[in-house]
Amino acid sequence: MTYTAPNVFTTRPTLQGTFGMTASTHWLATACAQAVLERDGNAFDAAVAGAFVLHVVEPHLNGPGGDMTGVFVTASEPDTPRVLMGQGPAPQAATIDHYRSEGLDLVPGSGALAAAVPGAVDAWLLLLRDYGTWELPEVLAFALGYAREGHPILGRVVATIGSVAALFTEHWPTSAAQWMPNGHLPHAGDLVTNKAWATSLARLLAASADSAAVTREGRIDAARWEWREGFVARAIVRFGRSAHRHSSGTDHAGVMTLADLAGFEASIEEATSVVFRGHTIAKTGAWGQGPALLQTLMILDGFDDERLDPSTALGAHTILEAQKLAIADREAYYGDASVPLDYLLSADYAATRRALITDQASQEFRPGIVPDHAPYYPVLRTEYSTAALSEQGAGASVGVGEPTVAAPTRAAAEPEVLSTGEMRGDTCHIDVVDRWGNMVAATPSGGWLQSSPTIPELGFCLGSRLQMTWLEPGAPSALTGGMRPRTTLTPTLVLKDGQAVTALGSPGGDQQDQWQLLYLLRTIVGGYTPQQAIDAPAFHSTAFPSSFWPRTWEPGGAVVEDRLGEAVIEQLEQRGHRVTRAGGWALGRISAVTRDPQTGLLQSAANPRGAQGYAAGR
Repeated sequence: MTYTAPNVFTTRPTLQGTFGMTASTHWLATACAQAVLERDGNAFDAAVAGAFVLHVVEPHLNGPGGDMTGVFVTASEPDTPRVLMGQGPAPQAATIDHYRSEGLDLVPGSGALAAAVPGAVDAWLLLLRDYGTWELPEVLAFALGYAREGHPILGRVVATIGSVAALFTEHWPTSAAQWMPNGHLPHAGDLVTNKAWATSLARLLAASADSAAVTREGRIDAARWEWREGFVARAIVRFGRSAHRHSSGTDHAGVMTLADLAGFEASIEEATSVVFRGHTIAKTGAWGQGPALLQTLMILDGFDDERLDPSTALGAHTILEAQKLAIADREAYYGDASVPLDYLLSADYAATRRALITDQASQEFRPGIVPDHAPYYPVLRTEYSTAALSEQGAGASVGVGEPTVAAPTRAAAEPEVLSTGEMRGDTCHIDVVDRWGNMVAATPSGGWLQSSPTIPELGFCLGSRLQMTWLEPGAPSALTGGMRPRTTLTPTLVLKDGQAVTALGSPGGDQQDQWQLLYLLRTIVGGYTPQQAIDAPAFHSTAFPSSFWPRTWEPGGAVVEDRLGEAVIEQLEQRGHRVTRAGGWALGRISAVTRDPQTGLLQSAANPRGAQGYAAGR
């Protein structure tokens, strides 16, 4: 049996060149990042400029009050992958006892009690300070211009606002004022501004310029201080003291303090990696879900190539079963504490997990056994309701969760917005490689416009990452003040022969690594080009507790694109998978850039689904 050949047709070409390449989830971010490269900025200057543009043009998918994770290499150390850690912790007063005393049994999916300390802005400024070359005003000029002068609003942004219009009008008036001026929704393509965020950016730049710093690094640090301890921090804390509606259908005040904001700084960490088919795959530590992809690769590495083909029933079944085992371990062991990663990523442990894969789909939640570590078994809910939700109906839960692809209830050619406000779309991602060999993949998320009320002085809202924590003591990702929630943000870097060759990532919550796995298998094992791999049919498992409120799961669940084919889908169902068809082009949001260290040839490719992501380069 041979590996399925790629489709000769691609939705767009794999771009090639030698100067620089960029790919992201929005064409304006891609264009701005590429413009930085054209003006002799490096990959890090470009990524930061593009990221701040994403805050403005994809406000339903990320924002300044959210978080981010990046993985990168520098041209001077091409064999050393590093992680840019922009995941803020829980506030110190965010305790299980406090949330339980508020009548909650889950951390809400929206509202201030779901907010971790915002980490994205500080992380981007740290990357610029330590690895970029440009001054802050040059980097922020693109985002400032779009926030002040306007950008054409996406139809999906309008749809998201429409889905939460009642929540905004009845409970979040500051959000209504920002996104529904005079009570009216914007129309797709309207030029929309965010004057308050433009003012905030200008104030950060003024703090930088007015500082006594004589170096570029010092001026950037002055803006970071203003964010963590100055007017931004003060506005966040002041606004959070007022109770407001949460996804639980009840009202609560936030618990974030000035000390929480001042106490967090983004950081650079070592990457976690494994070797698969001669390639080193680099991810975050177990405070993110990244090692679950590494565990999946270790399990799959023991199979013949024919079982690693996502386009066949045998391959899709094997991949789904391996993912379920790895993600069960994610739930059982991962968190911001001591995690037995060496054991979980070992070949011997992978062999024991591989042996559990049979010809039939498992309907069980099956974490592995790790010496001296008791696995945590989360509450396995197939549905969730509260008295407040029952009384108020679906409208009480609007705006919850990461705006990610959920299991569709009907075939849909494109992502959709549900009546609950949950968006079946994605978050954001950006990849950049420059002619010198600097390479970065980053996934910003959180702080989307529907996650909590807009802070009017700042022009943005807080994120909702704490919904990934549990209110059960003893859980590896239990809600704990000062500890990071186990995030789903998980970009990837690939190295071969000691050189970075690919930076990639995908929005999509629990699906991020599942979709990236398909890309890695098709490019590394199947020999696909980047665009061929991105265009190919995608699928993912839902057979584990969701990372997002209300934390339900679907035993044996699998979501597939119809293009996988009738025969393959029928065989998956015969093997016991509970298959949901998502339409022809509904799953996967991958973008990627590549570099051949021997020739210097650069490539980039972007996702065509949703007609929004774009690659550029030359």
